[in-house]
Amino acid sequence: MNIAFLSPFAFAAAAAVLPLTVQAQQAVVPAQSEIRFVSKQMGVPVEGRFKTFSAQINFDPAKLATSKIAFTVDTGSVDIGPEANAELPKPVWFNVAQFPKATFQSSSIKRIDASKFEVAGKLSIKGLSSDVVVPVTLAQSGATTTATGAFPIKRLTFRIGEQEWSDTAMVADEVQVKFKLALTGVGKL
Repeated sequence: MNIAFLSPFAFAAAAAVLPLTVQAQQAVVPAQSEIRFVSKQMGVPVEGRFKTFSAQINFDPAKLATSKIAFTVDTGSVDIGPEANAELPKPVWFNVAQFPKATFQSSSIKRIDASKFEVAGKLSIKGLSSDVVVPVTLAQSGATTTATGAFPIKRLTFRIGEQEWSDTAMVADEVQVKFKLALTGVGKL
């Protein structure tokens, strides 16, 4: 069985990145966006992605104190491969029947430099929440702002991979979340 279904952490990355859009007309362009994750199974990196996610964004680079990001990932949309995709919805992993969504809600956004930000907030997966800080780099080209970044999440914090799968010799606890989000409506940085 492929244990790479640790991708719920990828959504967190994307969630933290979304604060990069602005005003009422801000939106994520799904066709140009992706949330990926890399976990290790028996020391071997395994990559996956989430196919379905959404966000509510109110990001103004000039008003970070009032900027907010809310992000939702459909946990059942994980794609790692047929074997893992069949296991992921089960209670021992994401328990998709009871917890179909993973969420991120920002609490603060901090500017690091002209194009880099840190988005702090609460990540909730499988009914459990944890504080996370997501580094985000923004690049603008025309009307599109691209937010990219990566951050680690500990799967056992969210009871992802319970019972025999809690052994970190089989599946590492740390999952690296990577994201690239195309955003519209973001003001000039």
